[in-house]
Amino acid sequence: MTGSIPGLRSVARFALVGVVFLICEFAQAQSYTYVRIGQSSDAKTIPSYGIAMMGGGSDLDQAFRWLCQKANGGDFLILRAIGDDAYNSYVNGLCKTNSVATLVIPDHAAAQEPAVVEIIRHAEVVFIAGGNQASYVNFWQGTAVQDVLNAHIAEGKPIGGTSAGLAVLGEFVYGALGDKPDDPDVASTDVLPNPYFERVTLVHNFLMIPVLQGVITDSHFAKRDRMGRSLGFLARIMQDGWAAHPREIAIDEKSAVLVEGDGQASVIGSGKGAYFLAPGKRPDVCVPRTPLTLRKISVYKAPAGAHFDLHQWRGQGGLSYRLSVKDGVIHSAQADGSIY
Repeated sequence: MTGSIPGLRSVARFALVGVVFLICEFAQAQSYTYVRIGQSSDAKTIPSYGIAMMGGGSDLDQAFRWLCQKANGGDFLILRAIGDDAYNSYVNGLCKTNSVATLVIPDHAAAQEPAVVEIIRHAEVVFIAGGNQASYVNFWQGTAVQDVLNAHIAEGKPIGGTSAGLAVLGEFVYGALGDKPDDPDVASTDVLPNPYFERVTLVHNFLMIPVLQGVITDSHFAKRDRMGRSLGFLARIMQDGWAAHPREIAIDEKSAVLVEGDGQASVIGSGKGAYFLAPGKRPDVCVPRTPLTLRKISVYKAPAGAHFDLHQWRGQGGLSYRLSVKDGVIHSAQADGSIY
């Protein structure tokens, strides 16, 4: 459903003036879309904090059930910039919540609507769907929606995201701001030869999740061979002076990382799991139109069933190894030379 059209009966009394008024009110009503199933009034529960980071591809029932449990019977809200309410029936079929709703916020004006802010404020769980992270950054950054999302996080309420929704959870975000609708993904083969490739647009401080400060997040990781571009992003963050020791959580398709309030994370799913990256030093070479050289990158590969402590940045049940990049070519210390 969308915002209402007040005064419709009185508008019908006037011909030309009424038509103009109706058009204006219809445009306002269409500034956002809100579709809800379940109870019409909000619940008042005390949720438990947690972060569900999903790598894209097929949705993971286990991850959504985990988020729902964090809601403690409250209201589950899906946020989108475009799209429909298909998640509603899926989540509702998995979980026992007071309601499941989708809120589509398609532009900057909608992100300033008081009604939109109130919808987000009253949700116990917020989940940011996939799509295009440029839309989230362009439409929501610097708005009341960004403020209320950060208030949601500060209050200790759970949050999650998949694909583009995962990409905006870290302090640092690959914003995809230079991409056109028909452009392919920025690939490792674009970034390794030139870490300042024109479509590499990085932003920061969109969301303020304490345990993800200093971290960039990425999805579809091994499936789309994103290791090289991730190392380029980390090099850029250091070279541009944003952080001396940035880290990355990169999650493959059909995998998720579920983070408890104490920073303890579990990896689930049928994909290749998650990769926790940490460069040991600043890049030797990170300049425009020159192949990247970056050494001493520690990698922790965490398959399903592994655990990772985000505060201590160390894991259990996975594999540690080193990577380096010299003249735009990645070298691995693994016996088989694999970078994944």
